Amino acid sequence: MAAGFSILIPSWNNLPYLQLCVDSIRRYSAFEHQIIVHVNDGSDGTLEWVKSEGLDYTWSAQNIGVCLAMNMMRRLVRRDYIYFINDDMFVLPNWDVVLMDEVRRLPDNLFYLSGTMIQPHDENDVGLCINFGDSVETFQREKLLKEYMDVPYHDWMGSTRPPNLVHRDIWDLVGGYSIELSPGMYSDPDFTAKLLMVGVRYFKGMGNSRVYHFETKTTKRIQKNDGAVQFLLKWGISNSAMRKYITRQGKDWALHETPINHEKLKSKRKSARWKAIWYLLSKGFGLVKKIENDR
Repeated sequence: MAAGFSILIPSWNNLPYLQLCVDSIRRYSAFEHQIIVHVNDGSDGTLEWVKSEGLDYTWSAQNIGVCLAMNMMRRLVRRDYIYFINDDMFVLPNWDVVLMDEVRRLPDNLFYLSGTMIQPHDENDVGLCINFGDSVETFQREKLLKEYMDVPYHDWMGSTRPPNLVHRDIWDLVGGYSIELSPGMYSDPDFTAKLLMVGVRYFKGMGNSRVYHFETKTTKRIQKNDGAVQFLLKWGISNSAMRKYITRQGKDWALHETPINHEKLKSKRKSARWKAIWYLLSKGFGLVKKIENDR
């Protein structure tokens, strides 16, 4: 098989889902991908399993979150393209062909692509809500494999969340994931904002590159950073405003050449200033907050 992507999978004591994820990549990929796992803690048997499977991996004795895990895995990357997937996702046939075909059509590396999720419960602005099980025990694999393409879904604007694909040179240009957002809430839109800063404008979700997502098998267990506030103070706009008015997440890709509404953006920037002042006066976060929490 031709060389594909370097697939980065951060995992925190989630072995049954990680095993499903890796199995799906091995079974349903058309290209030969490099699989890299970051093992957070791994006391549930994950570390031993990753070693026994011969996977490339990094390891930390405790959960260090997504941002640090992603940056640690970067040093093992051997492919030109980095694909980020959560350990509670299951790739579906043709997922990589659709992405690679798109990459080969593009004139340069200034892009950020996403696959389209099928989820059992979450009805959001991107992807399909169809229940094929929300746990390993209730997973309807054969039904999913038979029906996952039955519902059409358009290519869409605003690639942000995983699963996503970026060239490693662009990853390095923006410095990977921002560790001040550890353990990782809002690190995905922050990465998008950094791409915007270096001139990336091609944020496309591929409707036929599909994965199944069991949903929030890790985020329910962590102490979350106040990512919404951090994003606002860092970028001068809320994540929701960026998604709605700049990347226009979820809109049909056929509309991607429609001009951005700059008047609306100007209005949102003004309101963001007042929010930022209030947050600065009333909230604590960042390094000092982390040290206080660790105590």
